[in-house]
Amino acid sequence: MQRGKPRVLLVGRTRYRLPLDSSLRRKFDALREVFELRVLGSAPEGAPTSDDTFRLVPFLKPRRLDGLAFHLGLPFRVAREVRRFRPDVVLVQGAHEAAAAMAGRTLARRDVPVIVDVHGDWKTATRLYGSPARRLLSPLADQIGNRAVRRADAVRTVSDYTTGLSRAVGVEPAGTFPAFMDLDPFLERPPAPLPARRTALFVGVLELYKNIDGLAAAWRLAAPRVPDAELRIIGRGTRTDIVEGLIRDLPEQTVWLQSLPAAEVSAELDGVTLLVLPSRSEGMGRVIVEALCRCRPVVATAVGGILDLVRDGENGHLVEPGDTPALAEAIVRVLTDRTLAEGLAAAARPSVEPWLATPEEYAERLHALVVSLT
Repeated sequence: MQRGKPRVLLVGRTRYRLPLDSSLRRKFDALREVFELRVLGSAPEGAPTSDDTFRLVPFLKPRRLDGLAFHLGLPFRVAREVRRFRPDVVLVQGAHEAAAAMAGRTLARRDVPVIVDVHGDWKTATRLYGSPARRLLSPLADQIGNRAVRRADAVRTVSDYTTGLSRAVGVEPAGTFPAFMDLDPFLERPPAPLPARRTALFVGVLELYKNIDGLAAAWRLAAPRVPDAELRIIGRGTRTDIVEGLIRDLPEQTVWLQSLPAAEVSAELDGVTLLVLPSRSEGMGRVIVEALCRCRPVVATAVGGILDLVRDGENGHLVEPGDTPALAEAIVRVLTDRTLAEGLAAAARPSVEPWLATPEEYAERLHALVVSLT
């Protein structure tokens, strides 16, 4: 066992804006209490790229080349940090990034253990993200992701769903626990009662995997049946044209806000009847946790990590992915049946307890996993 703090290199595609906001600062302060930490990630456009802990890859224009450049350069950046920082463990967020990290340790000629964090299905990376041309890479990307998970020295999963993904390629996770989520803005005051006005809320990026097109189609079916109801959308992305079209068709029943800080998202949840999340794929579904903290029922598709959080008929309703009429029907049902909505809301807060953890608890769980490999 290592004496003192283990040295951990944390690798991922995550964008970090320096200096960190208060939420991320709490997380990384807790991690620095138990680790000597170095973080290799990426930076937003125009943001700083380094401090005492972070080494971030600058944003590359044009945007469509940014991700490709990051992944092609990642093995060399990992190799450099392995040589300079000399970590005891490399903790990698994502299967494809783990493959790059393993290539990096080979380049560095140092057999440092690699832990893969599985937060979602790596097979969706080329199918539901970015340009449709990425789908041509799916067979190769699947092989790379599967091999990385199998070859890793350990796998950490965040839920039953992600544990199932790991077991599907023959790997038993060394640990299963959720990442720290700063839920203070959603827990610091008692939830408000359900509002009088019937309102649905979507929070997420406007991208293919979130099925914003399916939500728009479902709202066109649902809105005429509940003429006093409103759909509120918070998010931005490449599919803004779908939301703009929905606002043109239903201007009195659709509101779009591109972004809000967490405290204002909490207030938005207090003003709605339900959260709707019609994703085609979902890993953790943090916004579901936030909605349950505010005692709001969830209407969602029965995919991925959503199944770990939403129990059909107890704290929300689940529909099959791609079933637009069923999604519309579920939205209408919860909006129009006050007794049903209140029953689902009452079960929401207790159902979220297993997902609540302090940053210190998260850091200690991660520390125990790292120590088991050193």
